[in-house]
Amino acid sequence: MKDSNCIFCKIISGEFSSYTLYEDEDFKVIFDISPVTRGHAILIAKNHYKNLFELDDQVASRALVIAKKVATALASELNCDGFNLLQNNEAIAGQTIFHFHIHLIPRYKDDNVSLVPTPGQLDTAFATELADKIKTKLS
Repeated sequence: MKDSNCIFCKIISGEFSSYTLYEDEDFKVIFDISPVTRGHAILIAKNHYKNLFELDDQVASRALVIAKKVATALASELNCDGFNLLQNNEAIAGQTIFHFHIHLIPRYKDDNVSLVPTPGQLDTAFATELADKIKTKLS
C-alpha cells in the first residue's frame, strides 16, 4: 500500500535517498533532513497509513519496540541527556506529513528545543464521566 504523492512512500521505495539506521519488513528508520537536534531520526512505516489510528495492532506494537531499540542505540552513541519520542496525529496535533511516523529526538542540555506542553488543571467531573464512557467502550 503506497501513495504516489507521499514523500515518505517515495523514500521507502528508494525514489529519494536517505540515511538509513534500521530497516525491516514493516519499518525504516532514517535521519530527519530537517533535524531539531543532532541525531534526530524518524521511524517510518513502510506501508502508507495516514496515522496511528490506521495501523494494525501488531504493527503499532512493533513500532514502539523498534523506536525503543533505535533510540537506545542513538542515546548510547550520542551521549545525549534525554530523549523525546514524538508521534502526531492530524494537523491540529502537529502532523505535517500524513504517513505514520515517530520522531526520535535526542535531547541535550541547553538545546533550546521545547516539546513540553503547558500543564492545566484536571476537571474531575469531566474526568469521571469520560473515564466511565471509555471503560464501557473498551470492555
